[in-house]
Amino acid sequence: MMAVYTERPQGSRAERLTSFSLDDIAVPTGREEEWRFTPVTRLAPLFEPAHHPDAVTMDVSLAPEVEAEVVPTTDPRLGKAGKPGDRTAVAAWNATQQAVVVTIPEGVAASEVTTLDVRALTSDPEVVQILVHAKPHSQAVVVLDHHGVGTVNETVEMVVEDHADLTVVAVQDWDDGAIHASSHRSVLGEGARLKHVVVTFGGDVVRVTPDASFLAEDGNVEMVGLYFADAGQHLEHRLFVDHSQPNCVSRVTYKGALQGAGAHAVWVGDVLIQAAATGTDTYELNRNLVLTKGARADSVPNLEIETGEIEGAGHASATGRFDDEQLYYLMSRGITEPEARRLVVHGFFAELLSDIDIPEVKERLLASIEEELEHSMTAMTSGGK
Repeated sequence: MMAVYTERPQGSRAERLTSFSLDDIAVPTGREEEWRFTPVTRLAPLFEPAHHPDAVTMDVSLAPEVEAEVVPTTDPRLGKAGKPGDRTAVAAWNATQQAVVVTIPEGVAASEVTTLDVRALTSDPEVVQILVHAKPHSQAVVVLDHHGVGTVNETVEMVVEDHADLTVVAVQDWDDGAIHASSHRSVLGEGARLKHVVVTFGGDVVRVTPDASFLAEDGNVEMVGLYFADAGQHLEHRLFVDHSQPNCVSRVTYKGALQGAGAHAVWVGDVLIQAAATGTDTYELNRNLVLTKGARADSVPNLEIETGEIEGAGHASATGRFDDEQLYYLMSRGITEPEARRLVVHGFFAELLSDIDIPEVKERLLASIEEELEHSMTAMTSGGK
């Protein structure tokens, strides 16, 4: 049996600062560990509370069994999924005046997908706050669809009560020039299941920070991500799974493709297994496919273990260029270069696409990938290989 460590190392994720107060979390300089890959000057408009109520609209399409309401931020249901953990998150919390609460009643299985369509209308900074509350033994799929051009700081809370089964899909399909920071915080009750999917294509700078914590044993969280960065884009995903309860399972799988000068993708996956979390089973995976020169991917998996009495724990990360030998093999079989590239990229994303079993979302993803591949071919023919 492995030793059980009673002292946490310096910089442990268990000791990270979280707070609802702006005074506690300083404006970053870019030298901090959690900001070292981020272009903080481009994200700076979201470091201070800002509220422009005409900058964003939200249309809600509910499944018949699901409820939604707009509430003031004093509503006691808010804030139950954890405290903000970085400057954009705490700024969003303090700027928000109202939130949209989506509730799946106890014992209900929603018959349709619920969609929240978030559209930024201007470049004025605005905040969005959403709570998705799945009550015991409920089941639902909720899609958060982001688009438009704007500067949006967002909080998404997910409370998954005992034996509930919730899927949340967040699509970032912003126009060029958009800036978006989104803090996703979730808590799971006994036997609860959360499938959390993040899809990021558009925007100038997009930073999504999903956190998941277990409140009781036998919880299961699956985090899936797909992203495609173009020239000049910065797409960043920082995840934290906190195993503090026994016999819980977590799986993280993120894949991304990059193309064009200055395309930058960042993935940081932190998993903490606390001493009480015996029987934990966890694994995290990140893969990046670099299609052209001038693109950069940073991938940092972290696994912190305080008990050896676990079922399993592991991580894997890889970043590689487009395989010219594979391309040559396909072309030698009579397949054209554009089609060969499509086959390789679709094969790269195939596992994730098959795991997203929402037809409307999958169709959009396939169309977006095709559009990105057209950009890639344009870059190749103009000498960007």
